[in-house]
Amino acid sequence: MERAILSADQAQEQLNLSEMRFLAHMRRHASLGWDEIELRLRNQPAKLYALHQMESTGGEPDVFTVDEVTGEYVFYDFSAETPAGRRNLCYDQAALASRKQNKPAGSAMGLAVEMGVSMLTEDEYRALQTLGEFDRKTSSWVATPESIRMIGGALFCDRRYDHVFTYHNGAESYYGVRGFRAKLTV
Repeated sequence: MERAILSADQAQEQLNLSEMRFLAHMRRHASLGWDEIELRLRNQPAKLYALHQMESTGGEPDVFTVDEVTGEYVFYDFSAETPAGRRNLCYDQAALASRKQNKPAGSAMGLAVEMGVSMLTEDEYRALQTLGEFDRKTSSWVATPESIRMIGGALFCDRRYDHVFTYHNGAESYYGVRGFRAKLTV
């Protein structure tokens, strides 16, 4: 699938916004510097476009870590609640196709692919929660093990009562307060 590319003005605007957020939240990534991250984003227009998609759907993306194996920078959504532009979606395309009536507009997995990102796993979601309190009023689909998905289920997480919970639902279900959080490696 060919990815869209941002105009020069859009790219600079996204880089400026990302740098401001990066600098405003240094405790998330105290040992990292912005210059190398910006260079990687400039050299990978499809990744910059994906970051823009995370931003435009309400994710407030920021650098979470560096992958120790690949050396890639890892962005997560840091919005307080699951991104508003990625809610009301069933889990994946198979779940969407299985709905005979009252279909949602799309699926979380399908939108993630379209955006050029991946959904957080349960472990990644829990790691995100160590840096703040997220999804106190909403919930987020997380990448579900194939063994659960094969029998119709999907997992989602949220934070309630000062704890992070993992739940299950039918993959075809969708709710106005459930979306997904994205991960982007650059």
